[in-house]
Amino acid sequence: MERINWYTLEKVDISEKIKTDIEKGLSSELANERLSTYGYNEFAEKKGITIWQMLLEQFKDFLVLILIGASLVSAVIGEVTDAVVIILIVVLNAVLGIIQESKANKALEALKKMAAPEAKVIRDGVIKEIPARELVPGDLVLLEAGNYVPADLRLIESVNLKIEEASLTGESVPAEKNAEIVFNKEVPLGDRSNSAFMSTVVTYGRGKGVVVGTGMNTEIGLIAEMLETYDEESTPLQKKLSELGKILGIASLAICGIVFLLGIIRGVPLLEMFMTAVSLAVAAIPEGLPAIVTIVLALGMQRMVKRHSIIKKLHAVETLGSTTVICSDKTGTLTQNQMTATKIFVNDKIYSVTGEGYKPEGIFEIDDLQIQPCENPDLRLLLTIGTLCNDARLEESGADKDKTWRIIGDPTEGALVVVAEKAGISSKELSDKKPRVQEIPFDSERKRMTTFHPEDNSYVAYIKGAPDVMLNLSDKIIKDGKILDLTEEDRKNILEANHNMASQALRVLAFACKKINTIPKEPKPEDIEKNMTFVGLVGMIDPARPEAKEAISICKKAGIRPVMITGDYKDTAEAIARELGMIDENSKALTGTDLDSMDDEQLASIANEVSVYARVSPIHKLRIVDAIKRNGHIAAMTGDGVNDAPALKKADIGIAMGITGTDVAKETAEMILTDDNFASIVAAVEEGRVIYSNIRKFIFFLLSCNIAEILIIFAAM
Repeated sequence: MERINWYTLEKVDISEKIKTDIEKGLSSELANERLSTYGYNEFAEKKGITIWQMLLEQFKDFLVLILIGASLVSAVIGEVTDAVVIILIVVLNAVLGIIQESKANKALEALKKMAAPEAKVIRDGVIKEIPARELVPGDLVLLEAGNYVPADLRLIESVNLKIEEASLTGESVPAEKNAEIVFNKEVPLGDRSNSAFMSTVVTYGRGKGVVVGTGMNTEIGLIAEMLETYDEESTPLQKKLSELGKILGIASLAICGIVFLLGIIRGVPLLEMFMTAVSLAVAAIPEGLPAIVTIVLALGMQRMVKRHSIIKKLHAVETLGSTTVICSDKTGTLTQNQMTATKIFVNDKIYSVTGEGYKPEGIFEIDDLQIQPCENPDLRLLLTIGTLCNDARLEESGADKDKTWRIIGDPTEGALVVVAEKAGISSKELSDKKPRVQEIPFDSERKRMTTFHPEDNSYVAYIKGAPDVMLNLSDKIIKDGKILDLTEEDRKNILEANHNMASQALRVLAFACKKINTIPKEPKPEDIEKNMTFVGLVGMIDPARPEAKEAISICKKAGIRPVMITGDYKDTAEAIARELGMIDENSKALTGTDLDSMDDEQLASIANEVSVYARVSPIHKLRIVDAIKRNGHIAAMTGDGVNDAPALKKADIGIAMGITGTDVAKETAEMILTDDNFASIVAAVEEGRVIYSNIRKFIFFLLSCNIAEILIIFAAM
């Protein structure tokens, strides 16, 4: 099927281009025809190799071939024990290789599990449920909260629609969708608000869309194709051992020839000299090398478990030790993946809030002086609005020291619940005291949400939304508990505070309230959301992990360059990178749009100067890793989502997150972090370097012993 930027087309153009009725959908007859033309809505899988093919692959290494040759020669000259030992070593390594290869590519199977089993469609003008694999281009699909999106869709209707696209973008905050938007240029995947993508999840609202891509022609299908396309490369140690094998092979032949000729010149019998030369050649081969390498790597795997690292493939241990660049996702690896409110603006003052993550502990400060937030009427009102005009809730589990906290719902709303709890305001108690009696849900066009609650024999509307929109709809402001007219000076101060927070890469929300006497049965935004009383602003961010800064410093001292690759916005990415010490005034940051304007040669030429990549897609990540490798670096890549899988496979070593990682990422990676912590990667690299150093020492020791044997024979000649 032809690839078209459907997000740039009007609805009428979509209908004509894909030949469908956007009201009645396809006819059953046409749907069957298209099923025959385009095939089922599922991923194609290339034919796997047999176990015998895997076995043959294990014997292609030059050093292995030399060892087999050495065992045959040993058997011929009567050294049967040596021959058996060498063959056992070769067979053991082959078996280990087969076991690892048979487990290596389960990623596509994990990807298939993310497909929706059923889809609700309109065909022949009738709503019906069909198996999602039978969807075809032009089908009209209905979406509602809780659904997996069954194919790539161009939305034609959306009502408060939010879709969690972490599998494609890596960002956990649900994306707001708007079917009415039409783009006039190419935009990154994460910004296509008029589209929905296969394997993503509807978290809020409802929508309707036309199927524009199925199976391998979807965005997630591209990932499946990339996983199938790229073959694994040899590790640095494997390459060096292969080179060593060739050198030893040539050296052995040379030794045989020289010793044989010297013996003949001195008049030694031909057969005796031949046996001597062959024996010397066998002695030159370090037959114990494969066994030693395997044992050292296996012991290293065991030690790495204690450093929160599970190694899936033996040779990944030494690759870690050779790593020169670590490409890391931002969310959850360098940051905590827990949106946290850090700044609050009320009554011309900005308050700081300490504490990180969802743990409801922290203090409120202004000018480094601690305050009691509930004693400030303006702060208390803002925290009340943030708690009640909210669909998220905070849950705790465990006991005492093992207690953990998590947010059910939108992470941004969760941050508001947590900051209120830090002030001593219980979400449950407040909801019981002021229950929600009506609401106007969030709308991506309005950019705000309103809830209604009883108060003093009447009602109050609590509103939260985008600062610029909220400010335009307000004509009053609350100061010291009093409602005053909103002056131009007030507006200037609010906009300045909003700008200051935004410049620190904070996500800013504004809050307002409004007294009303009665609540309409179906309240209209245009009637309620005007003449509001502005209360304040809250700035939130996903904070950096405390230990990540030290880990990055250790990286740099060890000659390893950390690179951030994220689907988040450039300003946010740069702010976190700056806080962690990843960038300085000479560092560059690029976006997905920047990458689209470069070819691979241009990207490779500046890759050494770029420390932050933002708003990137899976194909961008693949290009970034490739550019880094083309500059001679050994690249490690971290990831947790489906979108990371192709780059994890392309990197010299792929590192998946054990806690937040998807099955696809874990199956693709060679290493799994059990604590999702960047600092653990650095610890694993340190362990890898020790292992690599030990292997080098063993090789030098073996070769020195063998060379000594050869020199003694030469001296005797």
